[in-house]
Amino acid sequence: MSLVEDFLSSDDQHPIDIVETLAEWHDWEFDRVTDDQIAMAVEGQWRTYSLTLAWSAQDETLRLICTFEMEPPEGRIGALYDVLNRCNDMVWTGAFTWWEEQKLMVWRYGLLLSGGQYVTADQIDRLIAAAVAAAERFYPAFQLVSWGGKAPAEAMNVAIAEAYGRA
Repeated sequence: MSLVEDFLSSDDQHPIDIVETLAEWHDWEFDRVTDDQIAMAVEGQWRTYSLTLAWSAQDETLRLICTFEMEPPEGRIGALYDVLNRCNDMVWTGAFTWWEEQKLMVWRYGLLLSGGQYVTADQIDRLIAAAVAAAERFYPAFQLVSWGGKAPAEAMNVAIAEAYGRA
């Protein structure tokens, strides 16, 4: 029986319950913060990403926030914002933002489930995979701008290229 079939046959469809089961299935570290929120760590190629998913019954929205630490030099913040905007122009779902006070790069997405809609395990799995993929894809560009002194347009070349294999 697939993961989706397990959930379709279950009476319990709370989105965060589904996320918790996915985290267990993938063997990700997680903490069920509240009934409506879960935090977890997902290992990527470049780093470990912190993900938080929260359910708001009032808004009927499942919110995903994927973060990773960045401490760019003060003189590179403008270039970081420039490359961040360029990255956001290249994605269809979610968006990056920079939380300067916390020194975090953030990928945010909200899945609207209005009118009694429900989310499937496959949808959540793809949502998490898309967040990590976006962070992995653009992380090198953020680093090149922040620490490599590259111009945003030049740094984006690494995000545009498709990488195959490992060095």
